[in-house]
Amino acid sequence: MRIKPFIYVCSPLRGDIKRNIDRAKGYSRFVYSEGGIPMTPHLYFTQFLDDEIPEERKAGLEMGLELLSKCSDLWAFGERISEGMATEIEIAEALGLNVKRFNERCELITIEG
Repeated sequence: MRIKPFIYVCSPLRGDIKRNIDRAKGYSRFVYSEGGIPMTPHLYFTQFLDDEIPEERKAGLEMGLELLSKCSDLWAFGERISEGMATEIEIAEALGLNVKRFNERCELITIEG
């Protein structure tokens, strides 16, 4: 049996929360289809935490970073990188994780420079 990698799904939550959660579900399905196990904290934690309550948002972010430390990769989705996403990417890079960027259609984005 091949061990599947845990892949952290990094995408926006704030703004149009319902739409962003629906997109995160699709990104998670994409990770699954590529052979990974998606770790998508904003899908899990929004089930019992309210992102509009500062203490609960902070708790969700902290738990998400704990999940990130268990992953081999971070895949960031969308054309725009939110403040929260930027923090997750920075920490992933500091941890030595593989970081990939994808657009909203799950097409790999090549970062130049």
